[in-house]
Amino acid sequence: MSKIIDTVTALASPVLADLGLELWDVEFTKEAGYYYLRLYIDSPGGVGLEQCEAVSRAVDPLLDEHEELFPDAGYTFEVSSAGAERKLRRPSDFERFLGSLVEIKLYKSKQGKREYIGILKAYDAGDVTLDVKGETVAFTKAEIANARLRIG
Repeated sequence: MSKIIDTVTALASPVLADLGLELWDVEFTKEAGYYYLRLYIDSPGGVGLEQCEAVSRAVDPLLDEHEELFPDAGYTFEVSSAGAERKLRRPSDFERFLGSLVEIKLYKSKQGKREYIGILKAYDAGDVTLDVKGETVAFTKAEIANARLRIG
């Protein structure tokens, strides 16, 4: 899977840069017996249907040239906006959104909770610190199952 994601990232990133867009994430997953390849894109002004269509038209032929990457009978290719409540994965994602409202889901309960919503105060090598209603709560990288932006 990581070979597919790495190759698709390398193919799509320059195309998106030429279009003035950012590749936020690449996902290759199997759902209900079907494979899906999803590109999540972003830009400072937001992303609309036109940008998603342009990326799809530009990247799809490049993917066709690398069909050996994909298992068996193929996949469904989708392009969409990263969304307002996007996942935070890379260090640059966390650094970009310091001071923003985020949701942290944990693998195991901490202080009786598995989900925390607060202001992202710090990020250091995978460790995250939130301000949750005035209380500072820190999480190690190993504790965090999922992190995403929150609206409201």
